[in-house]
Amino acid sequence: MLNIPGPQSRYCDGVTRRNFLKIGTFAFGATAFSMADVLRAEARLGVLPSHKAVINIYLGGGPPHQDMWDIKTEAPREIRGEFQPISTNVPGIQIGEVFPRMAQLMDKCVIIRSVTGCQDRHDPTQCYTGWNFGSLAPLGGRPSMGAVIAKLQGSVDVSVPPFVGMAAPTQHRPWSDHGQTGFLGPAYAPFNPDGPGMDNMRLSGVTADQLGNRRRLLSSFDNMRREIDINHTVAAIDSAQSRALDVLTSNRLVNALDVSREPLSVRERYGDGKPYNFQFDGAPTVNDQLLIARRLVEAGVRCVTLTFGRWDSHGQNFNLVRDHGGKLDQCLSALIEDLDTRGMLNDVTIAVWGEFGRTPRINAGAGRDHWAPVSCCLLAGGGMRTGQVIGATNRLGEYAQSRPVASGEILATIYHNMGILPSTTINDPTGRPQFLVEQAPLRECV
Repeated sequence: MLNIPGPQSRYCDGVTRRNFLKIGTFAFGATAFSMADVLRAEARLGVLPSHKAVINIYLGGGPPHQDMWDIKTEAPREIRGEFQPISTNVPGIQIGEVFPRMAQLMDKCVIIRSVTGCQDRHDPTQCYTGWNFGSLAPLGGRPSMGAVIAKLQGSVDVSVPPFVGMAAPTQHRPWSDHGQTGFLGPAYAPFNPDGPGMDNMRLSGVTADQLGNRRRLLSSFDNMRREIDINHTVAAIDSAQSRALDVLTSNRLVNALDVSREPLSVRERYGDGKPYNFQFDGAPTVNDQLLIARRLVEAGVRCVTLTFGRWDSHGQNFNLVRDHGGKLDQCLSALIEDLDTRGMLNDVTIAVWGEFGRTPRINAGAGRDHWAPVSCCLLAGGGMRTGQVIGATNRLGEYAQSRPVASGEILATIYHNMGILPSTTINDPTGRPQFLVEQAPLRECV
């Protein structure tokens, strides 16, 4: 039966809108609706879930661990490089000299110096999924954290997408990957502010009332067709239509993307990352995107991904680290302080990492080449036990000497901070349950 409810609060059979939503939620049986569906229904009734979030800052190209968070003072100069260690506000923890602001915030951070299992590939798959590139490729691949969070937790606000990917376009396309949806399908794709969707985010010749009528019509058609939607096509269309209508009838997302609404002092604190040096085929140093990320989280986004700089330092490694590192020090410290001041830091997890590390030995061009055996990661916020270093490399920074950490453990920690059990499973297109990750959260952090 086609039932198109009008704008009145009580329907002809005496059922209120609230009861209509309750009936609609459970009429087809509990197995037909996910927790995300329930959360969306609660949001429409004015019951918003708690708002945990993650901001994943991908350092595309592979950052040099031994010039950032793991200075090797006892190594020969041809391995140690040009940078000196500086003390932090946590006794016993030292980091590279290009991060003086971050040094004063180390009590709010966790440094992981022993990330292992990296692949020698220039793409962010492991940083977004916790799995190797190619895992479950015949089924569409593993879904990124943003797609998983969008599916399991849905929207905080129906007018704001749960997953936003801000990576600027790059010539080497994997460096501008926002996080793939994998076997979950396009219904859980990130919103891209630089994409074509932004061109359609303002009303043109259509009133909000007309959009509301269209929403009621679309939502009233028979839902039974979804049972045969093997390729997620219908779900993707429904998701895109719903998202477009919600965004068009609200200005929350547009306002969040507009940093001019911030006081000048705040914008100057983050900086803009210009001039964009050492960019080549990679991402610019987008300091202002970290400010936008904070604004998006405030507006209701659960997962924000972005790519900061191009760290593939085969040549001029030390000049690159001075440039990229100094800019990252400015905007990352601003983000942590900003979230802390606003009382948001315990609810927002920040992850900063790349696809692999760099060679211990400096090459003839004053650069460092690819080094998959070990890498590094910085975490902040999220309610974790911070002010600590996890793991260590050997004297030359070649291998994990203690407490090797898999990328899946980092993803498991992020899921834990989001209120999602890492042992949760999601059915793939064949109906087989797939774990989000295989590892447990970092025991030192949770």
